[in-house]
Amino acid sequence: MNAPYIINATVKQTATVIFLHGLGDTGAGWYSAFQEISRPYIKYIFPNAPESPVTLNGGAVMPSWFDLISLSINGPEDEKGIQASCKSVRDLITTELDNGIESNRIMLGGFSQGGAISLNTALTYEKKLAGVIGLSTWLANRNSVLKEVTVNKDIPIFQGHGDCDPLININYGLMTKQMLSSINPNVKFTTYAGMMHSSCAEEMIDVKNFIDERLPNQ
Repeated sequence: MNAPYIINATVKQTATVIFLHGLGDTGAGWYSAFQEISRPYIKYIFPNAPESPVTLNGGAVMPSWFDLISLSINGPEDEKGIQASCKSVRDLITTELDNGIESNRIMLGGFSQGGAISLNTALTYEKKLAGVIGLSTWLANRNSVLKEVTVNKDIPIFQGHGDCDPLININYGLMTKQMLSSINPNVKFTTYAGMMHSSCAEEMIDVKNFIDERLPNQ
């Protein structure tokens, strides 16, 4: 895996945001997007997924956090790949903890496939985290994940989804919201009219506001 893109804090760092890109992408695009909303006391980390074959794309090799085998909500999932990527995120969290950042000052987030990994990691992490951002995403490996939730069962979650998304239909996002809300009262779901499988300025403002709320300056 290539080294992550990083926006370093420009004053004393008191918080960290780790944000994962989607399938076939790198951290570069989100690194650029977050430049517009970054806070000087927060370090932002944008890791790059390893390259691996993706079944749904005919076995083409591309940056991927796990293999996508089926588009069906009840289809088979790459549990081993999901677990491996969650471990990579956990390792990034550990590094921040070792650098003196408290776990409740660390936020995870991601887009699409990256959002699925962020949700899985946060929900099953054994220390309190600040929150999770899930953009145009879904809850992968949901049957086992919901059984493993402990200290982060009420973690604040922001979900954003376009109502014209042709890849991850908004119904997947809404089902994810419903599943999360069955155990967590702190899930906010925002729909963006006309948005496809992408982001928009309005959504990024909402992301900034969520970060500001959960990670105020100290």
